Amino acid sequence: MSERLQPGDTAPAFTLPDADGKPVSLADYAGRKVIVYFYPAALTPGCTKQACDFTDNLDLLAQHGYDVVGISPDKPEKLAKFRDKEHLKVTLLGDPEKEILQSYGAFGEKKMYGKTVTGVIRSTVIVDEQGKVERALYNVRATGHVAKIIKDLGL
Repeated sequence: MSERLQPGDTAPAFTLPDADGKPVSLADYAGRKVIVYFYPAALTPGCTKQACDFTDNLDLLAQHGYDVVGISPDKPEKLAKFRDKEHLKVTLLGDPEKEILQSYGAFGEKKMYGKTVTGVIRSTVIVDEQGKVERALYNVRATGHVAKIIKDLGL
């Protein structure tokens, strides 16, 4: 079971390929706040809803200094298909090795349809301008999650 992050922790550094295969690092966002969300799989109903909600609210979040990055175990080719099909504007990164998912506490045992399985735990970590964890939310719901973040942040 991965350790869950707590407010005040230093967010684990990462460099992962985006939908076009270009490397994107957490360090690229230094001096800005970034919402890093982890989702199980591109092109699935819940993950599509969540990604579309983030895309729909991207301007509002950007006005308040937040960038949004979605991370899943998908390969760049699948992320590109997801982005293009759903007209997503959020940065999507692939972590097929699941190392970053684990370092953020977003991979491990979870309950699914009453069974315990190992997989991606839908999570959101908000990282401040100094690279510290501001909030860490685990086992979030795909639907309504973005609205809750916006409300919780007072935007």
